[in-house]
Amino acid sequence: MGLRDFWTNYKVLIVMGTSLGLIHWGWYTLKANPLLQKNRQDYIPEPGIVAYVSPPATAPPPPPAAAKSK
Repeated sequence: MGLRDFWTNYKVLIVMGTSLGLIHWGWYTLKANPLLQKNRQDYIPEPGIVAYVSPPATAPPPPPAAAKSK
């Protein structure tokens, strides 16, 4: 199995594997660049996503003494 046969049989694997590796390397290089990072003092966190909002609490019943005076 020569180099020509290897390239013909595994062309997609060679190209995609190299591309994927270079893309990941570039992404980590960009993430590590200090010019592209925000200063921790300037960072404003976003509010969390609320998945469930409970209904408002109902008013407690009046005490028995107030009910008798009416």
